[in-house]
Amino acid sequence: MTDNAKHSLLRLMVLEGDGIGPEITSATLHVLEVVNDILALKMTFVPAEVGLSALRSHGTTLPATVVEQATQVDGVILGPVAHNDYPPAAQGGVNPSGELRKRLDLFANIRPARTRSNIASPIASSFDLVIVRENTEGFYADRSMYEGMGEFMPTPDLAFALRKISAHGSYRIARQAFELARQRRRKVTTVHKANVLRLSDGLFLRCVREVAAGYTDVEHEERLIDAMTALLIRDPRPFDVVLTTNMFGDILSDEACELAGGLGLGASLNLGEAHAMAQAQHGAAPDIAGKDVANPSSLIGSTVMLLDWLSTRHNDPRLAQAGRMIDQALDAVLMQPALRTPDLGGNTGTRAFADAVADKVRDLAE
Repeated sequence: MTDNAKHSLLRLMVLEGDGIGPEITSATLHVLEVVNDILALKMTFVPAEVGLSALRSHGTTLPATVVEQATQVDGVILGPVAHNDYPPAAQGGVNPSGELRKRLDLFANIRPARTRSNIASPIASSFDLVIVRENTEGFYADRSMYEGMGEFMPTPDLAFALRKISAHGSYRIARQAFELARQRRRKVTTVHKANVLRLSDGLFLRCVREVAAGYTDVEHEERLIDAMTALLIRDPRPFDVVLTTNMFGDILSDEACELAGGLGLGASLNLGEAHAMAQAQHGAAPDIAGKDVANPSSLIGSTVMLLDWLSTRHNDPRLAQAGRMIDQALDAVLMQPALRTPDLGGNTGTRAFADAVADKVRDLAE
């Protein structure tokens, strides 16, 4: 690593989003600022407005200037967005999450799920797995067309939705999964529905098998999506890296995260060749917004993943160290029932929880 690389500034864009977004984003930044000071990382945070507040001030939930800025920074932190509450796209209601994934070509959504020893789970088994989900194609109507939506209604009582699966997209998400498996327990489970979606999932499966042939050191198995949802509940322990298409991955990752203790713990990283975006796995939860009860663990954990990605990209081990410190601090706080937020059975507020994690980071530094 050159001396210039070691002292270069990292710029992270911060998009608060909607609902509980501002609260959990503020909590996450508090923890990041502490580790930033301790390790002298010289990270700078670039705030920008998206969501309902941007709609009021700019006439759109995703201003063009924000997209342009996102291509220029080193990484993005995105709070949850309430896109179900947005007006139609013609009236400025663009989903920032989906649009940024598409515009930055964030083709991989990585969602780890693991149990913690003293956090209640609906099942008895402990497990540690990662869902690797294709992020730019599939059933999602806002990602299947170059222009416009992949849904249309010829009559008021008839609706169609297009699903896009490409060889290019399938090959690259498969490579991502197998590379990740080499860093873990060397097993990939591909989830599909090729017995019904013979052409689209058939293409996906063909590409995955071709990639698997080049990773003879990684075990590869295949499961149908309906069977996989049942197998996860029965016993998730055999699974390591789970590879699948967009919508299947979205559903499976929520299931796995809930089995691990709840969506409030679910970290998520969207990544591509040149860009990455940390994003809480859960939604905006407007019913608890402003009450200082939201769990910021998901977004804090997502920034840990972003720091690890940045460490590799910039060849700076201090960033990986920062991620490890935050991850260890988060685990240590979650081990104490009295410090947990209400969704995990505790009484600690969002701000106080972030303070506890930040204090534990300081303890680790000492």
